[in-house]
Amino acid sequence: MEENTQTFHSGFVAIVGRPNVGKSTFLNYVIGQKVAIMSDVPQTTRNKIQGIYTTDQEQIVFIDTPGIHKAHNKLGDFMVQSAMSSLKEVDAVMFMVNANEARGAGDNYIIERLKKITDRPVYLVINKIDLVHPDELLPIVDSYKDAMDWTEVFPISALQGNNINELISTLSKQMPEGPKYYPDDQITDHPERFVVSELIREKVLQLTRQEVPHSVAVVIETMKSNDDGLVNIQATIIVDRSSQKGIVIGKGGKMLKEIGSRARVDIEHLLGSRVYLELWVKVSEGWRDKQGILQSFGYKKDEY
Repeated sequence: MEENTQTFHSGFVAIVGRPNVGKSTFLNYVIGQKVAIMSDVPQTTRNKIQGIYTTDQEQIVFIDTPGIHKAHNKLGDFMVQSAMSSLKEVDAVMFMVNANEARGAGDNYIIERLKKITDRPVYLVINKIDLVHPDELLPIVDSYKDAMDWTEVFPISALQGNNINELISTLSKQMPEGPKYYPDDQITDHPERFVVSELIREKVLQLTRQEVPHSVAVVIETMKSNDDGLVNIQATIIVDRSSQKGIVIGKGGKMLKEIGSRARVDIEHLLGSRVYLELWVKVSEGWRDKQGILQSFGYKKDEY
């Protein structure tokens, strides 16, 4: 009987970039299931989300970082520190930019920090190529290629899947020989309660649009399974001002009901169980600038 001598490769890849360049969309496409919430509101991702891609030959743990931006409060500080600290823990870095946006000061800010990485590959990933004409792509690549010595440049569409297989194949070859860190069927390292809270927050962002941009957090109060398999979830939506509470609840509770209805569908898909979801809305003025409240909501600074 011939012995299988094939080695297993595993490693960690950080996805960095300005807010709203499609990092979460990319992660969800690769993993094949929603592990990071998506919204057209910038700075949607607040914590480092780990998505796990596993095959018979390799396991790549992707870290979807918050968008790097100029912080205006303690929550913003947390997000930027979270993104930058991820660069210390990985085997490769993907710097993602938008094909339909010109290179700007935010990109240059990140590039200056990426230049300090000399011992690991750094890939330039130009996302949203489905939004530009093919003739526009080369000038976009040219505007970035002299900024630093990229390991390789990949134009992709995270929404449509263009060139993603090629990118994954290249990343796989860069991963060192190593163990399988997570079981085959595990797609994220975050506990279910965290993902559930994120799915609820996503619906708030999507349905209230610009009216409640970054002033919302979601806390799971209880999450219990009954004997019949029904999962009871009670969650509180935290907002910054009383006016936002009215927006989230809506006339006659209509908005809150719609948020709950849409979130329940995604949560049932995540858990594979029927879900009974109860939502409340609470005002906590200035919570994004209060360290104690941020920590109680799960935004804890990394230990360096």
